[in-house]
Amino acid sequence: MDVTHARGNAVWKSALLATVLLHASLTAGCKSHTISTEAAPGFRVALLTPGPVSDAGWNAAAYQGLELIKSRLGAQTALVQTTSPTDFEDSMRDFAGRGFNLVFAHGFEFTDAALKVGRDFPKTFFVVSSGSETSQNVASLTFKVDEAAYVEGVLAGGISKTGVAGAVGGIELPSIRITFQGFKRGFLSVQPKGRVLVSYTGNFNDVGAAKEAALAQIAEGADVLIHNADAAGLGVLEAASQRHIYAFGTFTNQNDVAPDAVIASSVTSTPRAFLKIATEVKNHDFHPRMIEYGMSDGMIEIVFNPKLESHLPAPAVERARKAEHDFH
Repeated sequence: MDVTHARGNAVWKSALLATVLLHASLTAGCKSHTISTEAAPGFRVALLTPGPVSDAGWNAAAYQGLELIKSRLGAQTALVQTTSPTDFEDSMRDFAGRGFNLVFAHGFEFTDAALKVGRDFPKTFFVVSSGSETSQNVASLTFKVDEAAYVEGVLAGGISKTGVAGAVGGIELPSIRITFQGFKRGFLSVQPKGRVLVSYTGNFNDVGAAKEAALAQIAEGADVLIHNADAAGLGVLEAASQRHIYAFGTFTNQNDVAPDAVIASSVTSTPRAFLKIATEVKNHDFHPRMIEYGMSDGMIEIVFNPKLESHLPAPAVERARKAEHDFH
């Protein structure tokens, strides 16, 4: 990659400063990392996230969805970043007790708490992102990110010179394992004798730990990386930028976070999905169920980085485009 170490650091510092400033603006003056937007009494929607909405990825996409619901449906909205599993149930009970119509719990780890609280508050709907169970008033929303990861694996296999790729996750959850399995299948479809190194930091917010995990994989020969680690994933992109290798963005378009390293991002239409669900709830037409969206629905797409796409081998890009088309 014809980039310099200094340029990579400058880009990274600018991106990191932007996320820090965004987080500061969102949480300033708020207690317990809670944001509440007052509006006329009526439709009320809350969001629980396991990490900061300044992560430029998983939680940021959910917050964009909450903002879209506020602007399109005139909803009163509130956000709380839960700091530990012990907060999950308390936060849900607080929102349900205050009469919120809909609570988005953005992560598989919220499933048990949602089912438990849902039994006590039947008039509130709970939607768990990447959830695995449903009830009378609890739904699960899943994006088939493994499809996009497969396409990225195909592209990674076409550009890797070492035959080694790396994947860094936060907490080892089923949805993250499935994503990395999709990436591995795609990579090995191009390089059958290749290897995909997988590491979990056990934390979604420790940028330093994710960066160290990525650097360790690079030291073992990985020359392309994927992450699924929320805010911590920014550390993976920093490592890729500093070591002049390629990486993939996750959940939102992260191509500009490290424009010298991120060749493409798998982007989920979380805001659109949230708005669709909230509209159904507001219109009294929502039926709790397993809600699943994939590339064929147009809810997940691969966004190539136009600054780097021309640097990639044409056959590798064509192969990835074909794999993408096969899911439609």
